[in-house]
Amino acid sequence: MENEMLRLAKGVEEYIIKHRRELHKIPELHLDLPNTLKYITDELDELGINYEVYKDISSVVAVIEGRKKGKTLAIRCDMDGLPIVEETNLPFASINKNMHACGHDGHMAVLLGTAKLLKERNNFNGRVKLIFQAGEEYPGGAKLLIERGVLKDVDSIIGMHAGNLHKDLPKGCVGFKVGPLMSSMDRFLIRVLGKGGHGASPENTVDCINIACEIVQSLNKIPSREVSATEPAIISVTRINGGINQNVLPNVVEIEGTCRSTSEQVRQLMYRRIGEVSKAIANCFGADVEYQYDFKYPALMNDEEFTKFLIKSTEKIISADNIKILKNPVMSSDDMAFYLHDIPGSYFFLSNPKCGHCPTPHHNSKFDMDEELLYLPVAIYLNIVEEFLNEDN
Repeated sequence: MENEMLRLAKGVEEYIIKHRRELHKIPELHLDLPNTLKYITDELDELGINYEVYKDISSVVAVIEGRKKGKTLAIRCDMDGLPIVEETNLPFASINKNMHACGHDGHMAVLLGTAKLLKERNNFNGRVKLIFQAGEEYPGGAKLLIERGVLKDVDSIIGMHAGNLHKDLPKGCVGFKVGPLMSSMDRFLIRVLGKGGHGASPENTVDCINIACEIVQSLNKIPSREVSATEPAIISVTRINGGINQNVLPNVVEIEGTCRSTSEQVRQLMYRRIGEVSKAIANCFGADVEYQYDFKYPALMNDEEFTKFLIKSTEKIISADNIKILKNPVMSSDDMAFYLHDIPGSYFFLSNPKCGHCPTPHHNSKFDMDEELLYLPVAIYLNIVEEFLNEDN
């Protein structure tokens, strides 16, 4: 017999798909989402749900009051798209030069479907706070909302990511993990300052291209030789820029890249060692270095107690075959990490790529999702709301 939460969630499946497709058409970037914001607030008005708009960062926080006073559970979704020209040929493809290539259109639609059912049922105590947040891809809208007090009255928070983020999660399954689920994400920039000159007379120069090559090779050794093999750690150089033509050695070469880890200790080590190694190598060859390291998103850490509670709640509504406990984190990142750094909660994955055998990766111009699985997180949200908010009554 089908669980009541699954039945309710299936009942709003068309509603979810409709909104996912409409939102898919209008992707916007960063913290400037005027059309997306209007779409969400118009629908909240239609549902009769109260909300507060943070217009300058294109975010909205809605609140649904329960039957009586109690705890507050927040549910968060992200809203922004990516600067990618869509190549899916979908009938509801993007009408501009951006794209929802990471599933955020589905995340918004899931939260709207959840909001609709929570408002209609009102079968819980306390409050549910619905966070529609801009700027997950960049520059981190979660941190800005936290600074404005969005978590001040929240006991716990939950969220989910759709698509195909974890290779060990089969299509149609949901994945949970205690502790680190996603890595931190930082950016570094090294400017090697040499002495340019004619390519025919390198002895009269300080060749910063050659020095940059030495630096890149050495940076790759930091994770493999200074971090334990049991600790996830990545340093990826993603851009090298220098020079103007074939016979001029430049004065400056830039090296830019990203660092990923699930440990704050490893994160700090990479920050320190990138600077030390690059400066030491440059000094060996008579060059200087300007070093910049930007701490972007911390590692996403799921609270143990809340995550175990969430797993038990989900086991009551979804087949055990479709619930997976993930062993390893992924090295992509999400600014949901900021919320989970401040209060207990959990983030989980839904595996719903369009093609289960050969899924198109996220941030790809042909990315798509199986919409018929988006009802699953709605059922999970409904159940955790009632169990978490009613557990002490």
